[in-house]
Amino acid sequence: MTTRERMPVRPPAPPRPASTPDPRPAPSRPIETEYRPATPIDAARAIRYQQRGTHDPSQLDDQGVIWRAMRTPEGVATIAIRVERTRIRAAAWGGGASWSLDQLPRLCGADDDPDGFEAHRHPVIADTHHRHPGLRLGRTDLLFDALVSAIFEQKVTAVQAFGAWRMILTWCGERAPGPTPRPMFAPPADWHRIPSWTWHRAGLEPPQSRTIVETAARRTSLERTAHDATSADRALTSLRGVGAWTSAETRIRAFGDADAVSVGDYHLAHQVGYALTGLRVDDDGMLELLEPWRGHRQRVIRLLGLSGRLEPRRGPRLAPEDHRAR
Repeated sequence: MTTRERMPVRPPAPPRPASTPDPRPAPSRPIETEYRPATPIDAARAIRYQQRGTHDPSQLDDQGVIWRAMRTPEGVATIAIRVERTRIRAAAWGGGASWSLDQLPRLCGADDDPDGFEAHRHPVIADTHHRHPGLRLGRTDLLFDALVSAIFEQKVTAVQAFGAWRMILTWCGERAPGPTPRPMFAPPADWHRIPSWTWHRAGLEPPQSRTIVETAARRTSLERTAHDATSADRALTSLRGVGAWTSAETRIRAFGDADAVSVGDYHLAHQVGYALTGLRVDDDGMLELLEPWRGHRQRVIRLLGLSGRLEPRRGPRLAPEDHRAR
């Protein structure tokens, strides 16, 4: 059951002196909701999966509250989420506040259906599933922003990708409404208008920035035709610069695709192979190992990540390359 009422959840900060104007938008009165899942779910883990690094300007944790800034179909919104034992409470500000509250259950994993998942097929999966029975795959329903964040991560380290994401959102995004614990920013409305020198300063490789600019020109048709994971995969892989890995990463975040496998990932096949067999495998070997769980392969991958069975490091980490230094 969901209830809403208009009421403040935190008093606004005292005004600054006239000589030092406050750059934040004036906090509006939030609307609130309460979501009670029918069965116990790990909503906090589902939501935190969407964060792009520790310093993501569009999502952060603060004293038990998860804050998210987003550009919804109805406008920019900030949502503050507190996950409790049997309920999830949320307050939202901005033009997209109602949309963000309506979407909250899906963000928490309400649409993820684990029925038919056979955890008993492997002892590691069975044990981890027993320890994390509430694992769910959440979804943002924001296809294009999920696609852009995946493009940021193509062929670079996480540190590079998250750093570039932070810079672009901070420089070009829209300041999030509401009393956020620190300045937060929703993704830009016009990705294609970001100039080339800004991409360069952020450290994003030219192939990635070109792909973002080109796909932004097709954003409307892409969002109109891609309604679920299946249609999204066809639409995404038809775009230049978007392959199987990028499509899978996009579908996982935007639609909570429980069967998506990020083929081509630098580490994933090795991690899956080691966790299930104790040996490294390539992408083909990974797909063969995951085949018994078709329909739930991303769920298996997520459980393996929680299992603690990590391959010992045998060599140097992948060294970041900075094209700005060339």
